Amino acid sequence: MRKLLFIAVLVPILAGIGWWYFRERSLPDYGPAYREYAYVTNGKSNTVSVIDLRTFALAKTIPVGSEPTGIAANSRKNEIYVVNTNSNNVSVIDAETNTVVATIGVHGRPYFIDISADGKRAYVANSGSSNVSVIDLDKRIVLGNVRVGASPGLARVSPDGSTVVVSNRGDNTVSILDAVNLRVRATLPVCQQPEDIAILPDSSKAFVSCSGSSQIASIALANPNSQKSTPRNGVDEEDKRTQAAGSPASETQTGGSQKNDRVLALLDVGRTPVSLALKPDGGEMIVCNFDSDSISIIETGNDEVGSSTEIGQHPSHGVVTLDNSRLYVSNFGSNSVAVYDIDMGRRLATLTVGSRPDALALTPDQNYLLVLDTQSGDVTVIQKRTPRKLEPGEYSLLTLIPVGVQPNAIVVKAFMASKARQK
Repeated sequence: MRKLLFIAVLVPILAGIGWWYFRERSLPDYGPAYREYAYVTNGKSNTVSVIDLRTFALAKTIPVGSEPTGIAANSRKNEIYVVNTNSNNVSVIDAETNTVVATIGVHGRPYFIDISADGKRAYVANSGSSNVSVIDLDKRIVLGNVRVGASPGLARVSPDGSTVVVSNRGDNTVSILDAVNLRVRATLPVCQQPEDIAILPDSSKAFVSCSGSSQIASIALANPNSQKSTPRNGVDEEDKRTQAAGSPASETQTGGSQKNDRVLALLDVGRTPVSLALKPDGGEMIVCNFDSDSISIIETGNDEVGSSTEIGQHPSHGVVTLDNSRLYVSNFGSNSVAVYDIDMGRRLATLTVGSRPDALALTPDQNYLLVLDTQSGDVTVIQKRTPRKLEPGEYSLLTLIPVGVQPNAIVVKAFMASKARQK
């Protein structure tokens, strides 16, 4: 009996050692300076949970402001930015020490934050004060607050850094901001309750989901480098063609030095489109239709809805792998994640996760999917592997990591620590 008890205790220990060894070996050989973390905002705990992705263990819990919601990582420096909705500020976390090093005040009721590709600016839409705060991340100061439409939900900066697109939920418009001059370039009426925003890699076009009218707005973005003269009546021939096709034209540019931003089309999708997932190559975009239990795939080049597929109960977020082949969708209503093959156009698997899954993130090696379970307060880790002949499938539940109360958003940051902080 004592021998059997010893074996029962020893086997899980050996299995654990084997798993830790495999996980450490599977990471790139970057040496002791390499760090790989996931950061989770906990809305009702007023904290950020830090998960070490080398070991899949909770590394630290960081106190931040009141009701943290949105979170973003800087691609050029080792910093994380947390939007605190109730305290109307942004917490700056040093990723090397995982401590708050600065707090930047913004305006009323911010929810999300977006960072320019060069890592120099942040944009925060303040829903309670109908403006966008523009932050200089080097100086950690607010450069200005730009007035936009009513109840802006999200401000998204284009990849080239020249344009900021803002969805105004309160008046069914989209504000287009000149990021250089910090001014509103155009205000475009779109569909009802605009929310999520996706911008193509070449910064030529934006897509906005409208949850209130089951539509996606396709918007052409002005090229700041293009020059043209504005006609006396303020409308050029291209804008006339746009209006004739039934889409609203944009506001005229003051000074007339840029091509106008304009709505190209309103695309019908499923009921309550809540989030957009753009393929890395920009060729297709996936829409999660919350109340239709489906996804719609849009061809971004010609603004056509290519197909719609049932995916699970109340899909809320999607993420596409870097090779453009796989889509993962969190099904908020059925506590599951769907795996969808984009090339084949079919669902491959449905995996059970925690309660009310929402936000998703992939590890840099693309082998692990992190699922934020908002009701159960944890992160489900799903492993993608190459199955052997007798193994059941390509995906498996690896572990469950407890975080705080009402987790809202997750972001992954991989970096090399400076020599002074490697100890």
